[in-house]
Amino acid sequence: MIRLLKAVAPDLEVVDVIPSVEKAVNWLLQHPAPDLLFMDVQLEDGVCFELFEQIDVTIPVIFTTAYDAYTLKAFKVNSVDYLLKPIDPEELKAALDKYKTYTQPALIKTVANQFQHRPKERFLIKVGDHYKSIPTTSIHAFYIDERCTFLLTETGRSYAVDGSLDTIEKQVDPHCFFRINRTCIVYYAAIKDMLAYSSSRLKLNVPTWQGSDTLLVSRERVANFKQWMDR
Repeated sequence: MIRLLKAVAPDLEVVDVIPSVEKAVNWLLQHPAPDLLFMDVQLEDGVCFELFEQIDVTIPVIFTTAYDAYTLKAFKVNSVDYLLKPIDPEELKAALDKYKTYTQPALIKTVANQFQHRPKERFLIKVGDHYKSIPTTSIHAFYIDERCTFLLTETGRSYAVDGSLDTIEKQVDPHCFFRINRTCIVYYAAIKDMLAYSSSRLKLNVPTWQGSDTLLVSRERVANFKQWMDR
């Protein structure tokens, strides 16, 4: 890979080659951020996406892999491109050209402003070999079940979605979605009824909800929830 990079971009400087997620995390925490990361999806101790779950990575990334199964995950982080092995020199050059376009100051500022102030309008999910884009207005809840994150649609269907509930809470419109407890975020229009419950909590009636757990607003969130519903 280094030889190919030197052939395609002679001025490019490779500062280090890191074989594992653990070592990559330590390196990024201890060194100045490089301009660009090349990441092989399969590393010695796991897949590279585990790195994004451990630290905040804002550096552009070009992913390389022999498989196309991780395209969706790459799309959802700082992906410039996703190159399949064996890597074609022309595709590598095109990826580097794309990176140069992304690093234009005016473009960076524009994109950053757009995404910093605008809530997500839709979530991309994978169903088998297919991808679906689901508008947030069609989502009734986000929830955790057995350590996985899911979204619940207005039709009552649930789909696995990337990202923690903490991350999703920051991405959605706070006027429309509320974190009722540690494991669930609800959409205001999905709530049909509220009932006082034990221990000063609130029980929510969301008709599309099919989970085994009752939807409860935790005691410490009840006051804020009532204010949110009474805007």
